[in-house]
Amino acid sequence: MSAGGGTKAIIAALGANLAIAAAKFVAFLFTGASSMAAEAVHSVADSGNQLLLLIGGKRAARKRTREHPFGYGRERYFYSFVVAVVLFTIGALFSIYEGVHKIADPHPVETPGWAFGVLIFAIAAEAYSFRTAILEANEVRGDRSWVEFVRRAKAPELPVVLLEDLGALLGLVFALFGVTLAVITGDGVWDGIGTLMIGVLLGVIAVILAMETKSLLIGEGANPEDEERIIAALEAGEDVERVIHLRTLHLGPEELLVAAKIAIDHDDTAAEVAAAIDAAERRVREAVPIARVIYLEPDLYRADLAAGGPGRDGSPASADRPA
Repeated sequence: MSAGGGTKAIIAALGANLAIAAAKFVAFLFTGASSMAAEAVHSVADSGNQLLLLIGGKRAARKRTREHPFGYGRERYFYSFVVAVVLFTIGALFSIYEGVHKIADPHPVETPGWAFGVLIFAIAAEAYSFRTAILEANEVRGDRSWVEFVRRAKAPELPVVLLEDLGALLGLVFALFGVTLAVITGDGVWDGIGTLMIGVLLGVIAVILAMETKSLLIGEGANPEDEERIIAALEAGEDVERVIHLRTLHLGPEELLVAAKIAIDHDDTAAEVAAAIDAAERRVREAVPIARVIYLEPDLYRADLAAGGPGRDGSPASADRPA
């Protein structure tokens, strides 16, 4: 997995979650607090999710086969989608069940010192993991906002880890809130409320992750900046008059398919056309290195079609070329 895949952030999150899960289970055994049980299951689910991300990165690196001629890059999208499903089914639903059960049948938190000690340790460990993910994301985020980064990132691992770590920190705050009020008031209902809040939080994060990874799984094109670079590279040579239309598709986070219809001079010979296509492909790869699969179709540009008539492929001319 490339640096853009956030391997360091995944490993940091995995180590933190394994340690935190063990501590939370111990605290649950001593306190009987449902919020500690919910947080323990949350950490176990997160640990499994990090393993899934690592497996996805490993499987995506396999070479293409006859059955999968464009390789296995999208496996990273699939495993990220599975992470969202696991987070919802195990983390969110279990927490909501525990919260409702505790509210219906409350009981005081026993030996709360264990709960407070573990929660403080967990907050420190999750903060370290979250900091690692932020530092890695900043290396590839550029000037995009965090919301824009999560929505537009083509490598799914860093957004997944960022949202998981953010959810884990907020969940720990909710657990601390519930346990503290349960101890102060002597009413175990507050512990159930904290647990329910954790479940709702995990459900929201799981839905966001599912929506974003679903879009990647279906197939997303290059971002607008890369499309502009590709068009500029194609039109940079005298051998290409203009780009008639362009289609791009991510075969994986670091592999882009480019298909374009380019206008050439009507007097060019077959040899000149072939040379023009080879030169155009080199320019595109220099401008956008992840453009590894390129198909260029030479054609003659017709102003009447481009001005308002349907494109040669049957689509409206206005959709033929990105703005």
